[in-house]
Amino acid sequence: MKIKKNIPLIDQHDKNGFWGGKFGGSFIPETLKKPVEDLEILFSRLRNNKNFIFERDKYFKNWVGSPTRFIKLKNLTTSLRGAQIWSKVVSDANGGAHKVYNATVHCLIAKRAGKKYIVGDTGAGYAGKMLSMAAKKFGLKCKIFMGAKDIKRQGPNVRAMKKNSAEIISVNTGSQTLVDAVSECMRYWVSNCDTTHMCVGSTVGPNIFVKICGWSTSQISRELSIQIKHEFGEIPKKLKLINCVGGGSSSFGFWNEFMHYDKRQVEFIGVEAGGPSKSKKHAAPLTYGSKIGVLHGAMQYVNQNKMGQIEETESISAGLDYPGVSPLHCFLKDVKRARYTAASDEEALKAYQLVTEFENLNPSLEPSHAFAEAIKIAPKLSKDTIIIVNSCGDAEKDKNILRKKLGRKIR
Repeated sequence: MKIKKNIPLIDQHDKNGFWGGKFGGSFIPETLKKPVEDLEILFSRLRNNKNFIFERDKYFKNWVGSPTRFIKLKNLTTSLRGAQIWSKVVSDANGGAHKVYNATVHCLIAKRAGKKYIVGDTGAGYAGKMLSMAAKKFGLKCKIFMGAKDIKRQGPNVRAMKKNSAEIISVNTGSQTLVDAVSECMRYWVSNCDTTHMCVGSTVGPNIFVKICGWSTSQISRELSIQIKHEFGEIPKKLKLINCVGGGSSSFGFWNEFMHYDKRQVEFIGVEAGGPSKSKKHAAPLTYGSKIGVLHGAMQYVNQNKMGQIEETESISAGLDYPGVSPLHCFLKDVKRARYTAASDEEALKAYQLVTEFENLNPSLEPSHAFAEAIKIAPKLSKDTIIIVNSCGDAEKDKNILRKKLGRKIR
C-alpha cells in the first residue's frame, strides 16, 4: 500500500470503496443502497461543476469567513526555547470551528438534491451547531442527534442549536455520547431518506460521507498552503503539522494539500484522546493498537473487547470521544504517512492553561490535545523547525468544564 501521486486521497479507494483494500467500504442496509448510490452520483457531478464550486467558494468567503488566520505564537515559542510554534486559527470561522465547512457543503448538496430536511449527529456540539446554522441559512429544516451525556456537558452549543431552530434528539442509549448519536442518526435516515439528506459530521461512515467531508474540510489546507508560502517563500524543510484526531475531519482537512510531500519534510502528527490518566478507557484506537472492525458502515480501527463488541470511551473532550476513526487515517497509519499519539485529559488541560497564559488564543479541549503534543516536542527541536497546530475549535463551549476543572474564570 502507498499513496498515489496526483490523485486526491479521497479517490484512492478500490471499486468497493476501500482504502488500502481494507479500510472504509459501505456496510449499509439494503434500503439505503439506492439513496447512497444517488448521492455518490450527485456528488461526483457537483464536485466537478464550476457553478457549484463557485457557489461553495462564495459562501466559504462571505459567510464562513475564509481564509482564517495563520499566526506565530511568539510568546509560547520563546517560553519553550525550541521549534517555532505557529497556529492555523480555524476557530475564527463562523460558529467557531472547522465543522462549518462540511455543514455548508452538505446543505448546498441537499438543496441541489431537492431535499427539504437535513439530519446530522454531533458530539462536542460543533457539527450540530454548524449544521443548524447552515440549515437556517439555506432554508432547510434541521434535526440533530446528540448523546444525553454530551448535551449536559456542552450547554453553549446546545443553546446555539436551539436558537437556530434545530430539533435536538437526546440519545439515551449506550454511552450516551457521539458513537450512539451517529448510530441513531443513521437509523433515522433509513426511514426518511426520501425527503431528508443526512450530514455525517466527520470523515466517518459509508464511503461517500468520508469523501464529502474530506473534500469540504480540505479548504483548511488549501488556505494554509498559500499562507505558508506567503510567510516563508516556500514550504519549510522541517515542517510538522499537528492536529487532534477524533473522527478525523479537521486533521484530514489540515493535511490534505501536503499529502504529496516527503514525510521527512512535512510530518503529520495526529493526537488522539488518551482519556483520564488513571483510567483504562480512552478514545485512541490508532495509538493503542485497536483491532479492525466495522462501525457506522465502515471498516476501521476501533476500540473493542475480545468478543468484538464496541468498548466505551472516556475523554474530557466530547469531540474526540469516539471509539473508531476515519478510514483515511487508518490508511495513513498503515502506510506510515502520519504518526499518531495520544494526550491525556490532564495533559490537554495543562496545554490549554499554557496557551491561554502566553497567547491571545482560546482553543477548545479538542485542539488542546494537539497543543499538548506541540508543547512536549518543541523544546527538543531546532529553531528552524516549524510546528503548526490547527486550533480547530473555540473553548466557548467548554467554559463549564474548564471552570470546574481549573477552578477559575474562563474567558
